[in-house]
Amino acid sequence: MELKIAVLAGDGIGPEISAVGVNVMSAVCRKFGHSVTYEYAICGAEAIERVGDPFPESTYEACRRADAVLFSAVGDPKYDNDPTARVRPEQGLLAMRKKLGLFANIRPVQTFRCLLHKSPLRAELVEGADFICIRELTGGMYFGEKYQDNDRAYDTNLYTRPEVERILKVAFEYAMKRRRHLTVVDKANVLASSRLWRQIAREMAPQYPEVTTDYMYVDNAAMKMIQEPRFFDVMVTENTFGDILTDEGSCISGSMGLLPSASTGESTPVFEPIHGSWPQAKGLNIANPLAQILSVAMLFEHFNLKEEGALVRKAVDASLDANVRTPEIQVEGGKHYGTKEVGEWITDYIDRH
Repeated sequence: MELKIAVLAGDGIGPEISAVGVNVMSAVCRKFGHSVTYEYAICGAEAIERVGDPFPESTYEACRRADAVLFSAVGDPKYDNDPTARVRPEQGLLAMRKKLGLFANIRPVQTFRCLLHKSPLRAELVEGADFICIRELTGGMYFGEKYQDNDRAYDTNLYTRPEVERILKVAFEYAMKRRRHLTVVDKANVLASSRLWRQIAREMAPQYPEVTTDYMYVDNAAMKMIQEPRFFDVMVTENTFGDILTDEGSCISGSMGLLPSASTGESTPVFEPIHGSWPQAKGLNIANPLAQILSVAMLFEHFNLKEEGALVRKAVDASLDANVRTPEIQVEGGKHYGTKEVGEWITDYIDRH
């Protein structure tokens, strides 16, 4: 198979973990006889500094030409600490999602047996937790009409029926491939937009009679994720709620550096770790590359290359079992491994198996 991959390393630790992801992908392609080519493009703070746009047209075109995008992270304190900045790195991420029509964000939440002690929750609560959060990505308050002056501000949480139907279709289909349990998360007791979500979900549920569909207010869902994470199989929700809940879900595993994600829709899919750019760690070789590597696994699986994805996951599991880990998940007294060294170990594992 021939794969054309657009690589957007971005800011902070992005270039370091991106290099590891590319090396792992290349190793798997060599192993299975695939041809892969990479086109590198700028985004985020780097793109602002160079061309004044966090997602320039040249980067958009590189994404359009590709079969998939391997993305890392954007964000820089220079912009975080300047409330008057009109252009911000994160706007590039929103622009990428909008221009590529990436309306569905897929975030798996899973635990690793050898890392249960790293979760802030008790091991008996999180052991065996394995669910997917599906977040609508191009509607809601993040993209609705906005206004702000010195005394008044608003953000419009606008959704249309086609937007809701297409994301619910994704969620029902994921549930069909898993344990056939879908939880629709909303705030229908207060918000009109949520009542539309619930109405449409109830209309669509009979089309998937094998799926058990339940409905949960977002505040209750947030509590349930902490109290009983094994309850969930597939969760679907709107953009703002999804942004918050998926970050909460990442804590279940014990480290944000462990969880990948995919964004799919009308055009080129994007695969990325869920963590941010962690600018304080830039250049220190301490960032955990596993979420980026597992994003590569999701990329292969998206193209139905299941053996390739399985090998990546096997290599990650083997590295954890061998205590080849970056500092934030290393066992007490364990050997120090940096971003680069973890990547090299996993790449070598792939070459040997």
